[in-house]
Amino acid sequence: MSLFNVYPLYTVTPVKALGSTIWDVKGDTYLDFYGGHGVISIGHSHPIYIKYVTEQINNIGFYSNSIINPLQEKLGNLLPQISEYPDYSLFLCNSGAEANENALKLSSFHTGKSKVLAFKNSFHGRTSAAVAVTDNPKITAPINSQQEVVFCELNDIENVKKEIAKGDIASVIIETIQGVGGLDEGSTEFFRELEKVCREYHVVLILDEIQCGYGRSGKFFAHQHHGIKADIISIAKGMGNGFPIGGILISPEFTSSYGLLGTTFGGNHLACAASLAVLEVLVSEHILENVQKQYEYFVKKFSSLSQIQKIKGKGLMLGLEFDFEVAELRKKLIYEKKIFTGNSSNKNLLRVLPPLNISQNEIDVLYDSLQFCLK
Repeated sequence: MSLFNVYPLYTVTPVKALGSTIWDVKGDTYLDFYGGHGVISIGHSHPIYIKYVTEQINNIGFYSNSIINPLQEKLGNLLPQISEYPDYSLFLCNSGAEANENALKLSSFHTGKSKVLAFKNSFHGRTSAAVAVTDNPKITAPINSQQEVVFCELNDIENVKKEIAKGDIASVIIETIQGVGGLDEGSTEFFRELEKVCREYHVVLILDEIQCGYGRSGKFFAHQHHGIKADIISIAKGMGNGFPIGGILISPEFTSSYGLLGTTFGGNHLACAASLAVLEVLVSEHILENVQKQYEYFVKKFSSLSQIQKIKGKGLMLGLEFDFEVAELRKKLIYEKKIFTGNSSNKNLLRVLPPLNISQNEIDVLYDSLQFCLK
């Protein structure tokens, strides 16, 4: 049986990884400046991460969330405190797509409405209730016909207000910094007006922090750069440092009941152990400070490359925009300089999503390699 061919694959087979370095089956070493779409938050094979997950495997194995799980309770108490949402509740699931699906579902239950307002070039997963907007016209709308979606331009607050004023919107879902769509982001003025109009019309504001959250922007959540507050926050990716886990933080305005939301593997012991390890390292190793420090260094250094039209993003969620398509440049970086980077629906954008504990020396290697490949 062959694999269903939906991903272009590079001829690299990793067998070992540590920090930002990956070894392949041939013994070649690579620098990872992409981390599997930004899932690697504290570096590959971090010793605390390995300790937490290994101890959990040895002690109790892999159980579902249908029994009492002290790790889930610990995570539910710790995460809202660290993220500055101390009175919010946590629902755990398996991925970002599932997190957004549950966020949209909960919004519909809460408001009695089903219509969703989203933004062009956003990406909120590939499930039936989530919104997916990419360069593929076959997946520019949800499959579920009951989940009607209206799309607005990012930063067009007047059109957003007009749509919300119609009174049939259950929720607004927005990435604070767009990931797959090309790292565009709303202005502080836009986000504050968006929060205001959602409050006025009792529309649920869902902030999708699946890729831009968990410290990647230099703050725990990227929307904290704008001084706003969400009703629901969806999280995943860097939450488990590569282990599948997702969740939503839920305002105390929402009432829970048995059977309202559900998940088979969400909140299992291994996933919780992985996520607790990430939180410990983020705090104990002052990861947010490193993100800000390396961001400032990165922008100053890469601004000197004349071929770069624009540096997009915040923290270590960055994009280098050129006036040409970057597919061949990515291949040269992988095969000639042994460096992983990413792409987006903006074909001229080279995405850079390294582990959040990346060093200045490793950024220098990327700079020198990119300079070489651009000659």
